[in-house]
Amino acid sequence: MEGDIFGEIGNTTQVDSRLLQVFQKSLLQAQDILNQNRLLINEINQNHESKMPDNLNINVGLIRELNSNIRRVVDLYADLSSSFTKSREASSEGDSSGTLKSDGKVNQKRIRSG
Repeated sequence: MEGDIFGEIGNTTQVDSRLLQVFQKSLLQAQDILNQNRLLINEINQNHESKMPDNLNINVGLIRELNSNIRRVVDLYADLSSSFTKSREASSEGDSSGTLKSDGKVNQKRIRSG
């Protein structure tokens, strides 16, 4: 499992298959949006280089769409990060290497190898 994103946690906990599905779906959505952004940027550059007033006006809408797409990608990554963190916390609650604090959060302890 070395080199795998989940290789580090695979030794101590089971990764929820639903988390993996959400992870994969979110990354695919983000990649689709980023691919769309690449096309938008190319079109914006072509319009800018043409220096035609109509094309420069079109860029206003294209740049707004690009900014909206960037916000969507940021939101996807934020949701993904939150889901992953919640999953790790939930899986750590039953782990003997962590102790549950009074606020409900897990206090992780590093396990030393012999």
